[in-house]
Formats: sequence, C-alpha cells, structure tokens
Amino acid sequence: MAAPAGASHIGARLCVVPPGKSAWPYHCHHANDELFVILEGQGELRLGTAVYAFRRNDVLVCPAGGRETAHRIRNTGAETLRYLAVSSMREPDIMEYPDSRKWGAFAGAAPGGKAAERTFSAFVREDARVDYWDGEEE
Repeated sequence: MAAPAGASHIGARLCVVPPGKSAWPYHCHHANDELFVILEGQGELRLGTAVYAFRRNDVLVCPAGGRETAHRIRNTGAETLRYLAVSSMREPDIMEYPDSRKWGAFAGAAPGGKAAERTFSAFVREDARVDYWDGEEE
C-alpha cells in the first residue's frame, strides 16, 4: 500500500501466485484502473473476451469499466508468478464477477484498502436483485 507514504489515491501490493492459480477471480471495477508490473514468471491475462500471454518485465493495464474490462491474471508457468498490482484506489467501487454472477460494493475504503475504514462492504449474487420499493412502505 502507498498509504503509509501519504498517498490516498494510489495503492500497490506485491502479489505472489503459485503455478496454475490466480490471485483473484475474473472481475471488473467500475471505479478503479489497475496496472500490473510482472516481476517474475509468466502467465495469461484474460481481458474481456481476449486472452494475452505475458512474461517477466511486461506491464498490463486493466481500465475501469463494465464486463468488457473484466480481467484475471493466471500463472500458466511452472514457477511462482510475482507481480506488482497498482490501483487508483477510488471509493466507492462496484465490482462485477461475470463468471460467478456476483456483484461487490465497497465504500469508505477502496478494494485493497483498510477493511477497518470501510463503511459498507457487500457481495451479492446477480439473481438476488430486488425492486427499488421492495420492503418499503408507501
């Protein structure tokens, strides 16, 4: 995280991913851009409907948006994948998980930020939607 240095709108973390695994599921952020600097290893970036191979020293960019910007980094190599994940750290943020049909929402602290500072955090299935007036008295 960049917060200890005083930054409030950019964050970074080191991700260490074993062979055959991903650090996060396929998802998109509606508020946050992400940038990944590949330090060691190789893998594939699933971005929207495309898949891109990458290796050490590559830089990957995943902009905020809808399902067309959904992404997942997967280690396809035999060695550990290490990369630096950098995010714009905006909140609130809405995330979509197209494969599992989930939605996530964070307020008070961006995804990847301090959980103790969050004023709201929830994950729901897409089919759990209700009407705006559901449960309200008129």
